[in-house]
Amino acid sequence: MQHVALLRGIGPGNPKMRNAELVRVLSEAGLDDVRAVISSGNFLFRADGTDRRALEQRIEAALEAHLGAPCSTIVRSRRQLHGLAGLGVFDGRDDGPASRCQVTFLKRPPRSGAGVPDGDGYEVLGVQRQAVFFVVDTTRAKTPDVMALLERTYGREITTRTWRTVERIRRAFDG
Repeated sequence: MQHVALLRGIGPGNPKMRNAELVRVLSEAGLDDVRAVISSGNFLFRADGTDRRALEQRIEAALEAHLGAPCSTIVRSRRQLHGLAGLGVFDGRDDGPASRCQVTFLKRPPRSGAGVPDGDGYEVLGVQRQAVFFVVDTTRAKTPDVMALLERTYGREITTRTWRTVERIRRAFDG
């Protein structure tokens, strides 16, 4: 089964966090056909198991051993990622240069009633399938700190990607 591992806090300037190095670490952790999609902590792989939590724990253990610090990981299957695109949340929305469509992936299902209100400089479009969809106004002098609000609401086990990155990951599955 094909999956994507979305790693939080990966900085490609750190030699231990470069794509080739992380592909090696994930391969040594027993994942098959590991490959990177751009340089922001997105790794496609194959694995026999379908237990996302077990895959996340295996990847996190390997990364902590390699990096010397924890690295939160969120795993989604190819089917799940394609399902997000099928929701059409961003249909009709402009994605640049004046605004950026983004999605924050949640490691755990949100608690009942947890939601993020619209704020100054961003609009939340919805929370579905353990993902928060929002649009940020990029014309402002200071970008709103949506990430801090999302962490306060959902905890630190989250990671955000632009919708363009999610689309690149989806295409990489198919390519």
